[in-house]
Amino acid sequence: MPNIALDLGKQVASFGVKSAYGEPQDVDGVSITPVALTWAGFGGGSDQDDNGGGGGGGVSIPVGVYVRREEGLRFEPNLVALLAVAMPFVWVAGRALSRVIRALKK
Repeated sequence: MPNIALDLGKQVASFGVKSAYGEPQDVDGVSITPVALTWAGFGGGSDQDDNGGGGGGGVSIPVGVYVRREEGLRFEPNLVALLAVAMPFVWVAGRALSRVIRALKK
């Protein structure tokens, strides 16, 4: 009987820091290391007849890069990803704030 959990564990051993930080690249004498927000999920199961299955998926959002120059190390955010993530948050926060204000007025 295959152990799905062990198989998945072997396959995702490279996740973690390697999936969030890319390999440093040198461009015109500047070292650039890409940074992403990543997460993944997996599941699986089997029955008594050894019929099993599983699946999984993941998401990666590029949040910016670390840039190393002669002056030092600096993080430069990806503004497109920042706006894409911030817009739903701002909308939800605005709705909640308007409801709190409306409730306090009553």
